[in-house]
Amino acid sequence: MLLAVIAFHSFVAKPFYIPSGSMMPNLQIGDRLVVSKYPYGWSWVSASFHVLPRSSARLFGRTPEYGDIVIVVPPNIDEDYIKRVVALPGDRIAVVNGQIVLNGRKVPQVVEPPIELPVDPNQPCEPEEFPGLRFRAADGRMFCELPILRETLPNGATYRIIDHMRQPLDDYPETRVPEGYVFVMGDNRDHSADSRAPVEERGLGGPVPLSSVGGRAEFITASLDGSEGWNPLTWWKALRPGRAWTRLRPQIVTPPGA
Repeated sequence: MLLAVIAFHSFVAKPFYIPSGSMMPNLQIGDRLVVSKYPYGWSWVSASFHVLPRSSARLFGRTPEYGDIVIVVPPNIDEDYIKRVVALPGDRIAVVNGQIVLNGRKVPQVVEPPIELPVDPNQPCEPEEFPGLRFRAADGRMFCELPILRETLPNGATYRIIDHMRQPLDDYPETRVPEGYVFVMGDNRDHSADSRAPVEERGLGGPVPLSSVGGRAEFITASLDGSEGWNPLTWWKALRPGRAWTRLRPQIVTPPGA
Protein backbone atom coordinates (compact mmCIF):
# COMPACT_ATOMS: atom_id res chain seq x y z
CA MET A 1 0.00 0.00 0.00
CA LEU A 2 2.88 2.35 0.81
CA LEU A 3 4.47 1.66 -2.58
CA ALA A 4 1.14 2.30 -4.28
CA VAL A 5 0.81 5.68 -2.53
CA ILE A 6 4.39 6.66 -3.48
CA ALA A 7 3.77 5.62 -7.07
CA PHE A 8 0.54 7.63 -7.22
CA HIS A 9 2.28 10.70 -5.79
CA SER A 10 5.18 10.32 -8.24
CA PHE A 11 3.23 9.68 -11.44
CA VAL A 12 -0.33 11.01 -11.02
CA ALA A 13 -0.92 13.64 -8.32
CA LYS A 14 0.12 14.64 -4.84
CA PRO A 15 -1.00 17.10 -2.15
CA PHE A 16 0.99 20.29 -1.66
CA TYR A 17 1.09 22.80 1.20
CA ILE A 18 1.73 26.51 0.65
CA PRO A 19 4.42 27.61 3.14
CA SER A 20 5.02 31.19 1.94
CA GLY A 21 3.21 34.22 0.58
CA SER A 22 5.08 34.34 -2.73
CA MET A 23 1.94 33.52 -4.74
CA MET A 24 -0.48 35.88 -3.02
CA PRO A 25 -3.22 36.84 -3.64
CA ASN A 26 -4.04 33.64 -5.54
CA LEU A 27 -2.41 31.30 -3.04
CA GLN A 28 -2.11 31.97 0.68
CA ILE A 29 -0.01 30.44 3.44
CA GLY A 30 -2.03 27.50 4.76
CA ASP A 31 -3.60 26.52 1.43
CA ARG A 32 -3.66 22.81 0.67
CA LEU A 33 -3.84 21.95 -3.00
CA VAL A 34 -3.49 19.16 -5.52
CA VAL A 35 -0.60 19.06 -8.00
CA SER A 36 -0.91 16.83 -11.07
CA LYS A 37 2.39 15.17 -11.96
CA TYR A 38 1.80 14.13 -15.60
CA PRO A 39 1.02 17.29 -17.67
CA TYR A 40 4.68 17.94 -18.59
CA GLY A 41 5.93 14.37 -18.54
CA TRP A 42 8.17 12.83 -15.89
CA SER A 43 11.75 13.48 -14.82
CA TRP A 44 13.95 13.12 -11.74
CA VAL A 45 11.86 15.70 -9.91
CA SER A 46 8.66 13.66 -10.29
CA ALA A 47 9.67 11.07 -7.71
CA SER A 48 8.43 11.72 -4.20
CA PHE A 49 11.01 13.00 -1.71
CA HIS A 50 13.43 13.75 -4.62
CA VAL A 51 15.16 10.41 -4.20
CA LEU A 52 16.46 10.31 -7.79
CA PRO A 53 19.69 12.05 -8.87
CA ARG A 54 19.31 15.22 -10.91
CA SER A 55 19.17 14.68 -14.65
CA SER A 56 18.08 16.53 -17.77
CA ALA A 57 16.23 13.46 -19.09
CA ARG A 58 12.44 13.57 -19.43
CA LEU A 59 9.84 10.96 -20.36
CA PHE A 60 6.96 12.17 -22.57
CA GLY A 61 8.12 15.74 -21.94
CA ARG A 62 5.79 18.63 -22.75
CA THR A 63 6.11 22.38 -22.33
CA PRO A 64 3.89 24.34 -19.91
CA GLU A 65 1.59 27.07 -21.18
CA TYR A 66 1.75 30.74 -20.30
CA GLY A 67 0.16 31.31 -16.90
CA ASP A 68 0.43 27.75 -15.58
CA ILE A 69 1.23 27.50 -11.87
CA VAL A 70 3.99 24.93 -11.54
CA ILE A 71 6.15 23.22 -8.94
CA VAL A 72 9.87 23.77 -9.51
CA VAL A 73 13.02 22.77 -7.66
CA PRO A 74 15.91 25.27 -7.28
CA PRO A 75 19.33 24.29 -8.63
CA ASN A 76 21.02 24.14 -5.24
CA ILE A 77 18.44 22.82 -2.75
CA ASP A 78 15.92 19.99 -2.78
CA GLU A 79 12.86 22.05 -1.96
CA ASP A 80 9.65 22.54 -3.91
CA TYR A 81 8.84 26.10 -5.00
CA ILE A 82 5.53 27.08 -6.56
CA LYS A 83 5.59 29.78 -9.25
CA ARG A 84 3.82 30.93 -12.42
CA VAL A 85 5.19 30.41 -15.94
CA VAL A 86 5.56 33.82 -17.63
CA ALA A 87 7.98 33.02 -20.48
CA LEU A 88 8.49 29.96 -22.69
CA PRO A 89 11.49 28.56 -24.60
CA GLY A 90 12.78 31.07 -27.14
CA ASP A 91 11.10 34.09 -25.53
CA ARG A 92 12.98 37.25 -24.63
CA ILE A 93 11.96 38.50 -21.20
CA ALA A 94 12.83 41.56 -19.14
CA VAL A 95 11.24 43.28 -16.16
CA VAL A 96 11.12 47.09 -16.16
CA ASN A 97 9.74 48.93 -13.14
CA GLY A 98 7.82 45.81 -12.12
CA GLN A 99 6.24 45.18 -15.53
CA ILE A 100 7.14 42.18 -17.69
CA VAL A 101 8.42 42.98 -21.17
CA LEU A 102 7.97 39.87 -23.32
CA ASN A 103 9.57 39.77 -26.76
CA GLY A 104 9.80 43.55 -26.77
CA ARG A 105 6.20 44.17 -25.71
CA LYS A 106 4.94 45.15 -22.27
CA VAL A 107 2.62 42.56 -20.75
CA PRO A 108 -0.63 44.45 -19.98
CA GLN A 109 -1.37 45.26 -16.33
CA VAL A 110 -4.72 46.75 -15.32
CA VAL A 111 -5.49 48.15 -11.87
CA GLU A 112 -8.30 46.32 -10.06
CA PRO A 113 -9.99 47.14 -6.73
CA PRO A 114 -7.85 46.13 -3.74
CA ILE A 115 -8.77 43.03 -1.79
CA GLU A 116 -9.04 42.85 2.00
CA LEU A 117 -7.64 39.67 3.55
CA PRO A 118 -8.34 38.95 7.23
CA VAL A 119 -5.19 39.07 9.35
CA ASP A 120 -4.56 35.65 10.90
CA PRO A 121 -1.59 33.62 12.18
CA ASN A 122 -0.76 32.48 8.63
CA GLN A 123 -1.19 35.99 7.19
CA PRO A 124 -0.08 38.49 9.84
CA CYS A 125 0.45 41.31 7.28
CA GLU A 126 3.68 42.34 8.94
CA PRO A 127 4.54 46.05 8.49
CA GLU A 128 8.02 45.10 7.22
CA GLU A 129 6.50 43.25 4.26
CA PHE A 130 3.28 45.21 3.74
CA PRO A 131 3.95 48.74 5.04
CA GLY A 132 0.80 50.78 5.57
CA LEU A 133 -1.56 48.05 4.36
CA ARG A 134 -2.81 46.72 7.70
CA PHE A 135 -5.96 48.36 9.14
CA ARG A 136 -8.65 47.76 11.73
CA ALA A 137 -12.26 47.54 10.56
CA ALA A 138 -15.21 49.07 12.40
CA ASP A 139 -15.99 45.72 14.02
CA GLY A 140 -12.47 45.53 15.49
CA ARG A 141 -11.12 42.88 13.12
CA MET A 142 -7.75 43.40 11.43
CA PHE A 143 -7.39 43.25 7.65
CA CYS A 144 -4.62 43.56 5.08
CA GLU A 145 -5.63 45.72 2.12
CA LEU A 146 -3.69 44.54 -0.92
CA PRO A 147 -3.45 46.58 -4.13
CA ILE A 148 -4.24 44.40 -7.13
CA LEU A 149 -3.11 44.39 -10.76
CA ARG A 150 -4.50 42.05 -13.40
CA GLU A 151 -1.84 40.74 -15.75
CA THR A 152 -2.61 39.12 -19.12
CA LEU A 153 -0.08 37.03 -21.05
CA PRO A 154 0.02 36.60 -24.86
CA ASN A 155 -2.21 33.49 -24.84
CA GLY A 156 -4.91 35.34 -22.89
CA ALA A 157 -4.06 33.76 -19.52
CA THR A 158 -5.09 36.39 -16.96
CA TYR A 159 -4.58 36.47 -13.21
CA ARG A 160 -4.15 38.85 -10.28
CA ILE A 161 -0.77 39.97 -8.96
CA ILE A 162 0.50 42.20 -6.14
CA ASP A 163 3.19 44.83 -6.73
CA HIS A 164 2.97 47.38 -3.93
CA MET A 165 6.52 48.64 -3.39
CA ARG A 166 9.71 49.53 -5.20
CA GLN A 167 12.45 46.91 -4.73
CA PRO A 168 15.47 45.45 -6.62
CA LEU A 169 13.57 42.65 -8.38
CA ASP A 170 11.35 45.22 -10.11
CA ASP A 171 14.05 45.40 -12.79
CA TYR A 172 15.61 42.45 -14.60
CA PRO A 173 17.78 42.71 -17.73
CA GLU A 174 16.50 41.14 -20.92
CA THR A 175 17.41 37.49 -21.29
CA ARG A 176 16.47 34.83 -23.81
CA VAL A 177 14.89 31.69 -22.41
CA PRO A 178 16.87 28.69 -23.76
CA GLU A 179 15.21 25.69 -25.36
CA GLY A 180 14.06 23.29 -22.66
CA TYR A 181 13.64 26.07 -20.08
CA VAL A 182 10.89 28.36 -18.74
CA PHE A 183 10.96 31.62 -16.80
CA VAL A 184 8.80 31.69 -13.67
CA MET A 185 7.71 34.40 -11.24
CA GLY A 186 5.62 34.61 -8.09
CA ASP A 187 2.34 36.53 -8.17
CA ASN A 188 3.46 38.46 -5.09
CA ARG A 189 6.13 40.29 -7.07
CA ASP A 190 7.72 42.05 -4.10
CA HIS A 191 8.19 38.90 -1.99
CA SER A 192 9.12 36.03 -4.30
CA ALA A 193 12.44 34.24 -4.78
CA ASP A 194 11.89 33.25 -8.40
CA SER A 195 13.73 33.36 -11.76
CA ARG A 196 14.60 37.02 -11.15
CA ALA A 197 16.45 36.28 -7.90
CA PRO A 198 20.02 34.93 -7.71
CA VAL A 199 20.67 31.47 -6.33
CA GLU A 200 22.62 32.96 -3.41
CA GLU A 201 19.37 34.60 -2.25
CA ARG A 202 17.45 31.31 -2.47
CA GLY A 203 16.16 32.31 -5.92
CA LEU A 204 16.10 30.25 -9.09
CA GLY A 205 18.92 32.17 -10.78
CA GLY A 206 17.24 32.67 -14.15
CA PRO A 207 15.26 30.34 -16.43
CA VAL A 208 14.42 26.90 -15.00
CA PRO A 209 15.06 23.65 -16.90
CA LEU A 210 11.90 21.73 -17.69
CA SER A 211 13.45 18.68 -16.07
CA SER A 212 13.12 20.59 -12.75
CA VAL A 213 9.41 21.26 -13.23
CA GLY A 214 7.54 18.73 -11.13
CA GLY A 215 3.88 19.29 -11.92
CA ARG A 216 0.97 21.69 -12.34
CA ALA A 217 -1.21 23.11 -9.56
CA GLU A 218 -4.85 22.21 -10.19
CA PHE A 219 -7.14 23.22 -7.31
CA ILE A 220 -7.23 24.07 -3.60
CA THR A 221 -8.70 21.41 -1.33
CA ALA A 222 -8.71 23.40 1.94
CA SER A 223 -7.11 26.42 3.58
CA LEU A 224 -6.26 26.83 7.28
CA ASP A 225 -5.59 30.18 8.94
CA GLY A 226 -2.92 28.88 11.32
CA SER A 227 -5.02 28.87 14.48
CA GLU A 228 -5.42 25.08 14.44
CA GLY A 229 -3.68 22.81 16.95
CA TRP A 230 -2.82 19.14 17.06
CA ASN A 231 -6.43 18.27 17.90
CA PRO A 232 -8.43 17.66 14.70
CA LEU A 233 -11.45 19.27 16.36
CA THR A 234 -9.69 22.64 16.03
CA TRP A 235 -9.21 22.27 12.28
CA TRP A 236 -12.83 23.04 11.38
CA LYS A 237 -12.76 26.41 13.11
CA ALA A 238 -9.45 27.25 11.40
CA LEU A 239 -10.82 26.68 7.89
CA ARG A 240 -10.88 29.77 5.71
CA PRO A 241 -14.31 30.03 4.05
CA GLY A 242 -14.65 30.04 0.28
CA ARG A 243 -11.22 28.71 -0.66
CA ALA A 244 -11.89 24.98 -0.96
CA TRP A 245 -12.12 23.71 -4.57
CA THR A 246 -10.81 26.95 -6.03
CA ARG A 247 -9.50 26.17 -9.53
CA LEU A 248 -5.89 27.25 -10.11
CA ARG A 249 -5.71 27.13 -13.89
CA PRO A 250 -5.69 30.70 -15.21
CA GLN A 251 -8.72 32.22 -16.85
CA ILE A 252 -8.28 32.64 -20.60
CA VAL A 253 -9.55 35.79 -22.29
CA THR A 254 -9.07 37.21 -25.78
CA PRO A 255 -5.51 38.58 -25.81
CA PRO A 256 -5.23 42.37 -26.13
CA GLY A 257 -4.84 43.37 -29.78
CA ALA A 258 -6.05 39.98 -31.06
